[in-house]
Amino acid sequence: MGAAGPIDLTYSFDEQSVYWPTETGFHHWYEHHGRFGGAGHFYAAGKFYAPEHGGTHMDAPLHFAERGASADQVFLGCCIGPACVVDFEERAERDPDAMLAVSDIERHEREYGPLPAGAILVARSGWGKFWPDKKRYLGTDRWRDVEHLRFPGYSPEAVSFLLRERSVAALAIDTASLDPGNATDFPVHRLWLGAGRPGFENLANVGAIPPRGAVLYCIPMKIAGGTGAPARVFALVP
Repeated sequence: MGAAGPIDLTYSFDEQSVYWPTETGFHHWYEHHGRFGGAGHFYAAGKFYAPEHGGTHMDAPLHFAERGASADQVFLGCCIGPACVVDFEERAERDPDAMLAVSDIERHEREYGPLPAGAILVARSGWGKFWPDKKRYLGTDRWRDVEHLRFPGYSPEAVSFLLRERSVAALAIDTASLDPGNATDFPVHRLWLGAGRPGFENLANVGAIPPRGAVLYCIPMKIAGGTGAPARVFALVP
């Protein structure tokens, strides 16, 4: 472990966790929390309910690919790798529909070198500053309102470039979706997950990790048949 790590990139799961407007969110309650039995020792146990997709989580290929791997089948090697953080925050500040472009990747590579094989590419939009304000983070806080979603994502062109020209293991982003909020047919999800690779959404503290040098661990809950799963994401920085 390096002197500076680990850096937690996961939002706590609680009643404030941001989920898609069509989801009911995260719920946790205690069955018991207090003194228990004749000896009077403390004992606590609880339960939780949560949709697969929300908070810091993984999209498994099955989410958008009929024969894609489910959450328990995703190769762990795709969930651990060198982090390559590509910044497009300046553009996202001006435009909530901004998309990480091929030119952003090329600019990053000119400064830091080619993306290494097995890398996890992290799109840094700066959107974490709005968490957990659903209105600002998603563009809407109305139940079932998917027409007014506004937040940055990847461009289909950038994802096609990565699939064709690079050997990236996974994509990650500090927004609610790999696709921008105004996407209606989810082309990035269909391209990336359709190629059998996972994605990680709603990463926290992305600004705390350097453009290169960190190792990213994106560890999902192993849900049999899951289309996605809550994930604990963290970085080790040398």
